[in-house]
Amino acid sequence: MKSAMASLLAALCFTNTLPAQSSGAKGDPAQSMSVEADLATLGPVPGLMAGVIARYEADRGSVERSSPPINSPAREQLTRRFLQSWTQALAKLDFDAMSLDDRIDYLLLRNRLESDTRKLTLDAQKAVETAPLVPFADLIYGLDAERRRIDRPSGRNAADTLVELNKQIEATRKRVEASLSTDKKPSKVVANRAVRIVNGLRRTLREFDTEFNAYDPTFTWWTSEPYKTADKTLESYGTYLRERVVGLRPDDKTTIIGDPIGREALLADLKFAFIPYTPEELIAIAQTEFAWCDKEMLRASRDLGFGDDWKKALELVKTRHVEPGEQPGMIRDLAIESTKFVEDNNLVTVPPLAKDCWRMEMMTPERQLVNPFFTGGEVISVSFPTSGMTHEQKLMSMRGNNRHFSRATVHHELIPGHHLQMFMADRYRPYRQNFNTPFWVEGWALWWEMLLWDKGFPKTPEDRVGFLFWRMHRCARIIFSLKFHLGEMTPEQCINFLVDRVGHERENATAEVRRSFNGDYGPLYQVAYMMGAIQFRALHKELVESKLMTDKEFHDAILHENMIPIELVRLILTKQKPSRDFKTSWKFVGEKPK
Repeated sequence: MKSAMASLLAALCFTNTLPAQSSGAKGDPAQSMSVEADLATLGPVPGLMAGVIARYEADRGSVERSSPPINSPAREQLTRRFLQSWTQALAKLDFDAMSLDDRIDYLLLRNRLESDTRKLTLDAQKAVETAPLVPFADLIYGLDAERRRIDRPSGRNAADTLVELNKQIEATRKRVEASLSTDKKPSKVVANRAVRIVNGLRRTLREFDTEFNAYDPTFTWWTSEPYKTADKTLESYGTYLRERVVGLRPDDKTTIIGDPIGREALLADLKFAFIPYTPEELIAIAQTEFAWCDKEMLRASRDLGFGDDWKKALELVKTRHVEPGEQPGMIRDLAIESTKFVEDNNLVTVPPLAKDCWRMEMMTPERQLVNPFFTGGEVISVSFPTSGMTHEQKLMSMRGNNRHFSRATVHHELIPGHHLQMFMADRYRPYRQNFNTPFWVEGWALWWEMLLWDKGFPKTPEDRVGFLFWRMHRCARIIFSLKFHLGEMTPEQCINFLVDRVGHERENATAEVRRSFNGDYGPLYQVAYMMGAIQFRALHKELVESKLMTDKEFHDAILHENMIPIELVRLILTKQKPSRDFKTSWKFVGEKPK
């Protein structure tokens, strides 16, 4: 008699006899998708700390959703109390009795708590710098506190507050105007922070008004006009800061401000990421990797008949783009080819559903202003010019997303890169996604560019130029992003560096730098690509080249541990139990490149 589990599997599992859509089948893709249930590859049952982390994330979510507005002192105080409480509770757990997995999870949670606490302190320091530009913020935060208490507000009192708010905004603007001709004028960086705060204050004020307006006739009678006046004055002040102090006109799509964090903050972020190197050491490592790229680029250039003028070889490769309308088909074919390559070479397990469930979308012109290249995961977002772009923008986009550049980026974004790692992260220790680090996420995808290079995936000199362009790009990212945060390079110098040293189209270089410094990514994000890949390269040498593991065992094991710092992955794969006071120490930069 079949067991209950066997009956369940029998009900769930069936063989789809139709050919997979990814292999070139016609018809409805849904009819050919592999949907066979597979419970044979479930990971181990999570230990104690998985439950602790789940409780932490649930508590944190509740606190964040019910907290006062971002940038308010009340939110900072509440978050600090929450982090202190969890830090104290975590310290009471019996670490010495924990398994290896639980110890890793303990370190992950403690590291998060320490990092978030430090970030609160840094944000508080920035708030002190910005406060003179938004001294009226507490009036809005006070109204918000009244709303969150679910008290019925006094319409008269609210109107008085809104009138006073309007006066304070106007007075602040006059003080800022008077300071512009003195040595006390605010910096563009601080003023740019203030613009973001003003935008947030408008949202908070609007939420207060929306909560009661038209529901409470007395409230509406008192506050209708004072609210409109205060909101308009606040909007005007934000525009004034942006245009007159920061220097960004409404149609300005080129100026990049950024917010350098300085050396001490970089060191703290590196500690959080388990990277035991200084910013200066990382720049030196990037320059060593750059030198390898230079040597290989010259070799490819000579093979193409351009001698040592590698930029001419790069120029040739940029012309090898497809015609409008053909980009999606090219991406599909490259995706199929790279997936087949890693499977044929037994490099990693690719579940059938992972091969069939990825999708494609074309990137909007607005997104291409920030990211002129592909982004990936389950959906690969493809950059290619649209009909509304200028002639010059079309050419730059086509040249920057040519066939040979794409050969290195499609597998980076799909399989075995981001799509495969995200697919597996949803299925193996998914609770660890809360600790994701770009050194694991982006490092994994770039590591495959390195490994596939070594395995001969680039077939022609043009392919090698395409791969090398991206490798040089990752080296350059380390150099320009760290030097920007160290105060040694301006955004414009970063753009010129990408154009001159890597061979970027200027439009694409500008978008790349804007993406790096517009606040959507952390200061170490661009560093993480190359440094994460070098970590995987060192671990591969330690475990695969030494014959302790096969390529497939190595890559599958990494995917089963989810998106955690790679030094902690190393502890797991080498079965080393860390101590409670574990600190980063793995010097992962070895002999390569030569």
